[in-house]
Amino acid sequence: MVRPADSVKQPLDENAPLQSLDAWEDDLLKRYPEDESPESQSERDGFRNYEEDTRSGVREFYRLNHRYQTVDFVRAQREKYLPLRQRRMSIWEAMETLNSLTDDSDPDTELPQIAHAVQTAEAIRGDGHPEWFILTGLIHDLGKVLCLFNEPQWAVVGDTFPVGCAFSDKIVLAEFFANNPDMHVPEYQTACGIYEEHCGLDNVLMSWGHDEYLYHVVKDYLPEESLAMIRYHSFYPAHREGEYEHLMNDHDQKMFKWVRRFNPYDLYTKSEAQPDMDRLLPWYQKLVDKFFPNELAW
Repeated sequence: MVRPADSVKQPLDENAPLQSLDAWEDDLLKRYPEDESPESQSERDGFRNYEEDTRSGVREFYRLNHRYQTVDFVRAQREKYLPLRQRRMSIWEAMETLNSLTDDSDPDTELPQIAHAVQTAEAIRGDGHPEWFILTGLIHDLGKVLCLFNEPQWAVVGDTFPVGCAFSDKIVLAEFFANNPDMHVPEYQTACGIYEEHCGLDNVLMSWGHDEYLYHVVKDYLPEESLAMIRYHSFYPAHREGEYEHLMNDHDQKMFKWVRRFNPYDLYTKSEAQPDMDRLLPWYQKLVDKFFPNELAW
């Protein structure tokens, strides 16, 4: 098995300021505690206090992310990856690859990534949601295999946001956008920028990462509600802060009800309790086979 974990294990260069890809998700829990609603979070003053307390690795991650996520970069990444010609592999091969990428780099847990994926899916299944919803919980982070292609952390994880229009000040550590070259392009400085009001998010360039990548890998196989969850689950400025509604159309508003329904399962289901994988995996293998072919283009 290919084990490129050393490339993402330690912050050896400016492309890897996080000790693990999970460090970003752990940081989200500080920003959005489980017992706090989005409404109460946006009303309190603690968001700026959070920023002052942010760990140095996370701050450096967002400094890089906000510096390099530009219109030109996003277009280049889409041109590079969206023909989906990197490799062909099954969902389970992608899951195994993700294990090899992140297991050894996370100092706080010994659970493999597949166990965390099953934890999320099991919480969804326990609440009686349909099979496609359960499957979404299982696979939603598989786009992180971008690390396999030597992408830097800031181009794999992180809160996502539109490029080509004014950056919202509700984006985490938004002050770092001061170093983004797009700040010097007048066309990008208005609320709509290069877009039309209520044009729909399908017509908007989002910052590049695992969400957008996986959406394109699986878009022919899942219902639109599932695809919205995958594509926008890291779009925290929108589904937690209420930003960018001026770019959304009625269909986006409908889909974001599902994105918000998915978000608690994404954030709050990690546990150190090992799922009974021997018992659960056969059920999930059948579920994956029901929706996906044996091999997908990545």
